[in-house]
Amino acid sequence: MPPAAVHAVITAGGRVDDAFAAAIGTPWKALAPIGNRRLIDAAIDAARGAGVAEIAVVGPADVQAYCASRVDLAIPAVADGAENIRRALHAFPRAERLIFLTSDLPFIEAFGLSDFIERSFGAQLAMALAQGAAYDDAFPAAPPHFVDIGGERIANGSVFTIDVRAIPTIEAVAGRFFAARKSLLKLASLLGPELCVRFAFKRLRIRHIEARADRMLGLKALAVRHAAPGLCFDVDDIADWAYAHAFARSGR
Repeated sequence: MPPAAVHAVITAGGRVDDAFAAAIGTPWKALAPIGNRRLIDAAIDAARGAGVAEIAVVGPADVQAYCASRVDLAIPAVADGAENIRRALHAFPRAERLIFLTSDLPFIEAFGLSDFIERSFGAQLAMALAQGAAYDDAFPAAPPHFVDIGGERIANGSVFTIDVRAIPTIEAVAGRFFAARKSLLKLASLLGPELCVRFAFKRLRIRHIEARADRMLGLKALAVRHAAPGLCFDVDDIADWAYAHAFARSGR
């Protein structure tokens, strides 16, 4: 279990398009039905089960009202995603470490989150990565959520640990980093031309991204390998939601 100084922040301001909203009955992705509950419930339950001290949610009024009784702090979201990330990073000024979660992780569980938290200690910024084979086993025939790097197939997570002392540095690139997290090319572009060249010639490795982040940001970055697949399946679009909803209702 994490120490009391670990707090969780969940960003839940994502709005879906009209077709997606019609299918789920709400314009807010965090409130999409998944089985017999809402999408954001999994992140809240996992964080609480992992033993964090407090949980904050950054979301619109409807999301705040839905989860207010189950979280410690509800923060209004705005249309600017980068500003919502900034609000999440500053939710708990007295915390020592943040667990940063998105609200669209339907299969995240406390055990997998706890394992990630424990293995991320020592890093100022850590990101979860699941192996492709484990992801396939957990979510057969799911919409693809993979990247290939150095002949290795991995699924990027939407879960991070952050040392609050590194927030001023992370804040400067947080919006761009978050937007780029699903694309190795975008992430490589964010971290500089050296990584773009490696990517182009298929020589990019995870260790190169970690080392470049260390040099560029002046902090210890870590990719936590073999993370639980549930930390890496997120709902980007209506196809992801349809799969997750059907999967949850099947009871698998």
